[in-house]
Amino acid sequence: MAAGATCVIGGELPTGAGYFYPPTLLTGVRPGMAACAEETFGPVAAVMTAVDADHALDLANATPYGLAASVWTSPERGEALAPQIEAGQVSVNGIVKTDPRLPSGGVKRSGYGRELGRHGIHEFVNAQQVWVGPKRE
Repeated sequence: MAAGATCVIGGELPTGAGYFYPPTLLTGVRPGMAACAEETFGPVAAVMTAVDADHALDLANATPYGLAASVWTSPERGEALAPQIEAGQVSVNGIVKTDPRLPSGGVKRSGYGRELGRHGIHEFVNAQQVWVGPKRE
């Protein structure tokens, strides 16, 4: 907010016991602001304005992080845009969530490798080759 974003709702720590951060909506967020340059890992939505889909992709990919992203548009357009987003997981018209049947993990500074699903289980095992020979008659 000190950098120029507008806090529409939330943004204040509640008083009382416990650890809780309220859902927060920031508008007017621009590249370089902490809200779009750092992983918040909280209920914070940073709203940025893009002039078109190419600009939106540039904004989405202009980060050193890439855990997950969501695209809100027609299903067909979302499927076309998803592979262009530099993230380990992309949801189209839905919130980002994990499913134990599917691989999950980030790219860039959000990690490497996968967990969950068939791909993920292979990240946690070591394949061992055993060869016995030579063949005897």
